[in-house]
Amino acid sequence: MSPATASGDARKRVLVTGGAKGLGAAIVETLVNQGFDVDFTYRSSGEAAVALAASLSETGASVRAFALDLADRPALDAFCETVADETYFGFIHNAGQSYDTLTAVMAQDNAEAVMQVNFWSFTQLVKALVRPMIRARAGRIVAIGSVAALQGNPGNGAYAASKGALLSYLRTLTVETAKRGITANYIAPGFIDTEMLAPYAAHRANMEKQIPAGRFARVDEVAGLAAFLLSDPAAYITGAVLPVDGGLTAQIGIHR
Repeated sequence: MSPATASGDARKRVLVTGGAKGLGAAIVETLVNQGFDVDFTYRSSGEAAVALAASLSETGASVRAFALDLADRPALDAFCETVADETYFGFIHNAGQSYDTLTAVMAQDNAEAVMQVNFWSFTQLVKALVRPMIRARAGRIVAIGSVAALQGNPGNGAYAASKGALLSYLRTLTVETAKRGITANYIAPGFIDTEMLAPYAAHRANMEKQIPAGRFARVDEVAGLAAFLLSDPAAYITGAVLPVDGGLTAQIGIHR
């Protein structure tokens, strides 16, 4: 019996943001393989989203793709009104936006855009989804954060702040919802082998030398943890910060 149906007859539904490609697509696929129905959002990868939903639906799962720009606040508000009518067992916030610049020259508009996508959209979606979870006394919330929220790195001020806000908010959410059967956990990936790191291709070899494991993470290694946090054995894990970084945050980082 699959984890998604082990506690009842109906398949449980999960919402994933940014699920059309990369890590998000791996999360969606892993969840479907574990017996969940999945809704996922996408911003610009329409063809990939439609193809992924169609392919996974052939397994018998209900997989739906929704176009949504998390930076568009009216569109996000409308989407939240729609999903508030449904009861989701799980919510995984994977969508993210980066903005790399030194703090001395940070542009507030760009920083606010990152905060909207990475943090504020999460709070809005949680507000819509958590009440049905409370009524059902069951729910799993997972935020895909970053090791940048745990360790300082030049040029990551805005991005790290958004991921740090996500972590602080999630800890409060944990305290408020734990007695109601809801868990809320924070995954902090390091460098993942996706298109997002394409701009750093010329520096990859040097970056990998500084990671104790000696390589970037595969998407399935992060997706597998996200899916585990929705499983029955993870019911007592809440408020946790789980680095998936090959040992990156375990080291001091000074090289001789």
